Amino acid sequence: MRVASQTVPAPEHVAKNAMAEPEEIARFYDRCSDLMRELLDGLAELPDRPRPFPQIEDAIGWPHRRIASVLGGVCRLRVMEFEGRRPYHFREPRSAESRRWEMWMDRNQARAVTEERRGSPASSGCPAS
Repeated sequence: MRVASQTVPAPEHVAKNAMAEPEEIARFYDRCSDLMRELLDGLAELPDRPRPFPQIEDAIGWPHRRIASVLGGVCRLRVMEFEGRRPYHFREPRSAESRRWEMWMDRNQARAVTEERRGSPASSGCPAS
């Protein structure tokens, strides 16, 4: 008996590297470059929706192939300060519906980024009023 592939979620690329803790995601957001923050903001706009790089770049208003450059630039930060973890998910082309690299944030990652971007009291260290 064959199982329909639509009912089985496609595997994620190195799932253990996806961050889950809001504090760690906020620290990454604070430490990364402006371009990386722009990418994280764009991913946070549509949580739980894997998209190929060109679709994300179009939504952000970036030229194609910029994501690859930005991810290359943040690699050292990820490895040196975050043990290779990242505040987003990846899907390899062979597992992706689009047959291209896809990335997305889950709802919790997106919430952490949105709160950090807005400078929530929890992320700024200021007491809540």
